[in-house]
Amino acid sequence: MKYVFDPKILHEVALAHLELPLEEKFTAIAQSLAERYPGLIETEPEWFFSNAGGVMGQLTVLYASLWEYVIFFGSPIGGEGHTGRYSFVEDHAIILDGEFWYYTEGDTRRTEYRPGDVVYLPKAVAKGYRIVNHGWILEYARGPIPTMLPYGIADTAFSTLDYRTLFRTFRIYIRHLMRSARKRPAAHAGRRSASDTGRSRKENEGR
Repeated sequence: MKYVFDPKILHEVALAHLELPLEEKFTAIAQSLAERYPGLIETEPEWFFSNAGGVMGQLTVLYASLWEYVIFFGSPIGGEGHTGRYSFVEDHAIILDGEFWYYTEGDTRRTEYRPGDVVYLPKAVAKGYRIVNHGWILEYARGPIPTMLPYGIADTAFSTLDYRTLFRTFRIYIRHLMRSARKRPAAHAGRRSASDTGRSRKENEGR
């Protein structure tokens, strides 16, 4: 499976803007990613609540498809809960602001993460985590994204009963699915035509 995004590039872009104020940081990172991945990144934020694993925060989607998503996520007041355990998806969380604490089964001490750090959640691994006071991340997940939905919507569907947020979650995700389906083939076509052009030049030079 060939993925669109490279976690190393996402980290590199985030590091380049860490010193900015928070709102400017979101804007700068989104714009930089839009330059790296033309036509794929949503640069106009549409924030909505997220209740998952006991943590209430909010997020805005930069990109989402059946196989990947890139989002900003966090909370201005903190929170504590469960990361989720995803059998088929790996997750990368790049800390942009604030402080996050994590632990896994068997840990008797927490691991602390601050701006610039990356928290990696492999497939089938779960952690407890805390957003200390406040915190924000650039999050990238790759794998069959729909398998994450039961965790992502369970608290909203069965605890908070915030069906307006549930509706918005599906509406925004479906909109991004449609956008990625339109844009990704064009992006790949552009890459193929560029490589074809390179080969043609070599062939011409050979003649």
